[in-house]
Amino acid sequence: MTADDRPAALDWCARDRVANVFVAARIEEGALRSNPGALLGHWVDGRLDGLAWVSANVVPVGLDDAGIADLSARIMRQRRQCASIFGPSEQVLGLWNRLGPSWGPVRAVRTHQPLLATSTRPSELGVPIDPLVRPARLDELAAVVPAAAHMFTEEIGYPPYFGSDRGYRASVAALIRQGHTFVRVEDGEVVFKADVGSLALGCAQVQGVWVHPRLRGQGLAVPAMAAVVEQVLDSLADEVSLYVNDFNAPARATYARCGFREVGAFTTVLL
Repeated sequence: MTADDRPAALDWCARDRVANVFVAARIEEGALRSNPGALLGHWVDGRLDGLAWVSANVVPVGLDDAGIADLSARIMRQRRQCASIFGPSEQVLGLWNRLGPSWGPVRAVRTHQPLLATSTRPSELGVPIDPLVRPARLDELAAVVPAAAHMFTEEIGYPPYFGSDRGYRASVAALIRQGHTFVRVEDGEVVFKADVGSLALGCAQVQGVWVHPRLRGQGLAVPAMAAVVEQVLDSLADEVSLYVNDFNAPARATYARCGFREVGAFTTVLL
């Protein structure tokens, strides 16, 4: 797809902005110009009928069976360079059923990840708000990077970089510059962190939520996460979303306390 297809692509994503915010954000950030070829369109009689983002990740948007068949065949012809396939469960599983036999074994398949969203302020629900949670500052990069790397390693199973951390530090710094990383800092150490990883169409998707291991189970997570939701609704979006592993009972309880409701289901294939 080209930059000329931007309006049609965003309109397609807007059919379910919570499920499709990752791809919508890449489009709004200018990916159709900066990363040509990363967005594949499924067209029927000259009309857009589905999308897939194909870069470091494969992410489907609104694909039916015909779209899955079309785009999986095109993706299969490309050299596999992605680290994961994620998105709405039926579409991801449909793609993987076709890509899997040639792409080989995977590290993990997280079949059911509840997709959650809220437009309600936790304070309206009587949830306490942590006053110490705030946007990270760029001069705190050295403290944020270890927290971000720890969270990534816990979640994915391997570290976010090997050798030099220059590229990883740059990606963390970019989020901080945008005001998309929220932290609680104690004595110069980050003890809570969350990022807005994708922002588009009035929806913000939170990722990278992390509490320092020594403070887990002490009641920090709910007020800290509530503070993130409040601040995102204040200045970034009118709806906050995230997706969570179904087996992560503490995280699911935290998000429920903060007013998140289940609106769909994601699946992630980790390659």
